[in-house]
Amino acid sequence: VRLQVQNVEKPLYRGTFHCFQSIIKQESAFGLYKGIGSPMMGLTFINALVFGVQGNTLRALGKDTPLNQFLAGSAAGAIQCIICCPMELAKTRMQLQGTGEYKQKTKNYKNSLDCLIKIYQKEGLRGINRGMVSTFIRETPSFGFYFLTYDCMTRYLGCEAEDSYVIPKLLFSGGMSGIVSWLSTYPMDVIKSRLQADGVGGVTQYKGIMDCVRKSYHEEGWRVFTRGLTSTLLRAFPVNAATFATVTVFLMYMRSDDNIPECEPDPVIHQPSNL
Repeated sequence: VRLQVQNVEKPLYRGTFHCFQSIIKQESAFGLYKGIGSPMMGLTFINALVFGVQGNTLRALGKDTPLNQFLAGSAAGAIQCIICCPMELAKTRMQLQGTGEYKQKTKNYKNSLDCLIKIYQKEGLRGINRGMVSTFIRETPSFGFYFLTYDCMTRYLGCEAEDSYVIPKLLFSGGMSGIVSWLSTYPMDVIKSRLQADGVGGVTQYKGIMDCVRKSYHEEGWRVFTRGLTSTLLRAFPVNAATFATVTVFLMYMRSDDNIPECEPDPVIHQPSNL
């Protein structure tokens, strides 16, 4: 977030690792965890919602095809924006608080919940949902590629339940799914972050998505749309590797205790959506 929204004329950070070093030096190791409250509150609900909607949508579509995997994933991505947008708004505001051009003598927000409450009191529901359209544009295709990539990877690698290397294969498939999903819509994530951070320093720069795109490109060139990509991908692989592998293994375990005929595994491990 800090790399995505920093002032190009007076940049605080030269890159991912310089940002990492600067945060530790100026704010201690605790600075790396700024804004962690909102993801901690929301991620459990988001993952439950995403995998639930994706699985039910795929069953409703009736056939497990690559297109249906993409459509089911997209539906899940669209629905979870309801939770994701306010959560990321609070995370963005908390991470920017007390840094660079957003630096103030007193802290506006005590924590993520306090942040959302104060935004609501000042701006209402519109303020809480700032960046909703850009979040929707980012999340809908992103989750489509997320589940499609995982499905293709596990089939290509031949992830069989009896395979002694099934866990590493699932981890690799999940990690690659995370990377592909982020690469597919990352420029929109930059725009979303800028819109949610807009006005924090007291001055509103952007009227909307297209205005943000035009001004960002005009002032900083096309590279602005890849700002912070390295740190995002470094995080995406392990996080999504663990998420997908955990969900798949858990559902395999649950299915192994069932005697329902239609739940018998095929040669290739069922995706979470098929269980």
